[in-house]
Amino acid sequence: MFKNIHLNKKTVLITAGIICGVLAAVYIGFSVFFMNHFFFRTTINGMPVAGCTADKVEKNAEESVKGYALNIAERDGKSETISGDDFGLKAESDGTMEKLLKKQNGFAWIAKLFKPDHLTSETLVSYDEDKLKSVAEDLDCMDEKNQKEPVDARISDYDAKNGFTIEEEQEGTAVDSDKTLAAIKDAVDGLSENVDLEQAGCYKEPSVTADDEKLKTACDALNKYLKSSITYQVGDQSQTLDASTFASWLSLDDDLQPVVDQAAVEDYVSGLADKYNTCYGNKTLNTSYGTTVSIGNVHYGWKVDNAAEASAIISDLEGGAPVTRDLNYSMTAASHGANDYGDSYVEINLTAQHLFLYKNGSLVLETDVVTGKPDGSHETPPGVFGITYCEKNATLRGANYATPVSYWMPFNGDIGLHDATWQPAFGGTLYKTRGSHGCVNLPLGVAQQIFDNVEAGFPVLCYDLPGTEHLSPDEQAAADASAAIDAIGNVTLDSEPAINAARTQYDALSALGKKLVKNYDTLTAAEDTFIQMRDAQAAQQQQPADSTADPAAPQQ
Repeated sequence: MFKNIHLNKKTVLITAGIICGVLAAVYIGFSVFFMNHFFFRTTINGMPVAGCTADKVEKNAEESVKGYALNIAERDGKSETISGDDFGLKAESDGTMEKLLKKQNGFAWIAKLFKPDHLTSETLVSYDEDKLKSVAEDLDCMDEKNQKEPVDARISDYDAKNGFTIEEEQEGTAVDSDKTLAAIKDAVDGLSENVDLEQAGCYKEPSVTADDEKLKTACDALNKYLKSSITYQVGDQSQTLDASTFASWLSLDDDLQPVVDQAAVEDYVSGLADKYNTCYGNKTLNTSYGTTVSIGNVHYGWKVDNAAEASAIISDLEGGAPVTRDLNYSMTAASHGANDYGDSYVEINLTAQHLFLYKNGSLVLETDVVTGKPDGSHETPPGVFGITYCEKNATLRGANYATPVSYWMPFNGDIGLHDATWQPAFGGTLYKTRGSHGCVNLPLGVAQQIFDNVEAGFPVLCYDLPGTEHLSPDEQAAADASAAIDAIGNVTLDSEPAINAARTQYDALSALGKKLVKNYDTLTAAEDTFIQMRDAQAAQQQQPADSTADPAAPQQ
């Protein structure tokens, strides 16, 4: 048994020795072979030369040069051919191949099975490089007129059904002239009969492809915007801004981030303002006198805040969800109805010098007033305004006055409603002589009542209404007294009743009424004249009675 084991080991050793000897012989044999032959898979200028001697390589080159033509494969199934004769192609035999071969270590042939040599030589062939360049530049594929530039993958325009989608890139047929010339030159240097411009990487390629992650992310971001909508609820009216309008406002910046066209948003907001603004245009009022007037100089109403609304739109679109809201306003009014001042307002008839206060359609109070003196600089202007604020115990200041008031309600700059305890009366035409600097003067109790019923923004409508001017009670009484004085006429002994009647009317006047009587001197003159006439008459009547006495009679 042990003898058999010993024999088997010996057999194995002999077999292994034989195999090693064979392999060594093969290795040495190939090493010797590659002393004067190029290694497996070796190329020179791209031309296969495996197993060839230097002479063989040179002879192959000479054969290849004869009638050499290079077929150039292009995109779209096109191809072109250039001939070696066109640029003076010829083979070179100057010992360079022998030199390359001598550099080769024959014993390294096994390593070259895994890492082949790709050698270059400038003397395998020769040609006129300028002519080759000229021939290459004359190719149809190099003519810009025949080239179609590549198109990057992009995000499509908005489609109502599919939203934004990615459009595939387009390769085109435009070549890089330098790369194309280099590929042709390499093929000629290696005497290759074919060169594929596609494989050689000569075509200009799109810089963005459909599988670009940033492009996909940008497309998703744009489609998120499409989920947005803004429904404006403006009183009984509604209007919706959705993708059918705003999709065209969307684009991508250089970093593929969605941006909204600011100018387009502002233009849309301008349209909203044109539609919903009610400030500045004339307003119609059915006055307390039954006459309808149109009032200009309007500083009251709805006014869209364009900047704030544009900012809100962009924010809502970025939110990617439907919203319902009103517009952003820089000025507001009481109602979105036909009359935006609603049914609560202060009405001031400047002609009649009369004020009405309405709350929820009901008359709360009415009063005579004194407005600005019509001297060319202090008139109270007609118009529609909103009360700016309400303040108690304010001091009104001007160039030459500082007047404390209990209730101050400005509505047109420094023009406002306030109590005026210094006014002896209100209404009529008193404003023409005792008018304010532009404010609406009120009795103290009335000012308090108005103050308790209004607030900031409360509408104030001022207007002129010809035909409604009238005199105040003091003015009327003064006018009646003046007429009574004028009625005295030429004074006679019969004028006593008229004079007494005029005096009675004048004495009954208020202090203001007496100031308004401009012919009081006529009354006093009439009174003086009548007394003189009466006294003269009495003297005349007494003189005849005295003249009948006997002058000779004894005196008592």
